[in-house]
Amino acid sequence: MAGFNGFGGGNMQNLLKQAQKMQEQMQRDKEELEATIFYANAGGGMVEVEMNGKRELTSLQIKPEVIDPEDKEMLEDLIMAAINDANRQIDEKAAEMAPQIPGGMF
Repeated sequence: MAGFNGFGGGNMQNLLKQAQKMQEQMQRDKEELEATIFYANAGGGMVEVEMNGKRELTSLQIKPEVIDPEDKEMLEDLIMAAINDANRQIDEKAAEMAPQIPGGMF
């Protein structure tokens, strides 16, 4: 018998081994990404954030001079900008780590 859908048994086993290796690599990459700390700031460093690859905010620093009770919207905007920048960095790193599928299998 020729095997499954025209593939020899050895080819199918090789394909399964490749898929398993890819899955293991993806898990290692995920763990590495989650452990990476991303740094971002806004307003020339007036607001600084640290975020891990799980998108958990691990640190938030706000310079006292940016705290103006009359302009809380500016501070909110700076915080959002810094967090959004950290999220962008995580997205870029995740895209770099995305597996390259050989032969366009998927």
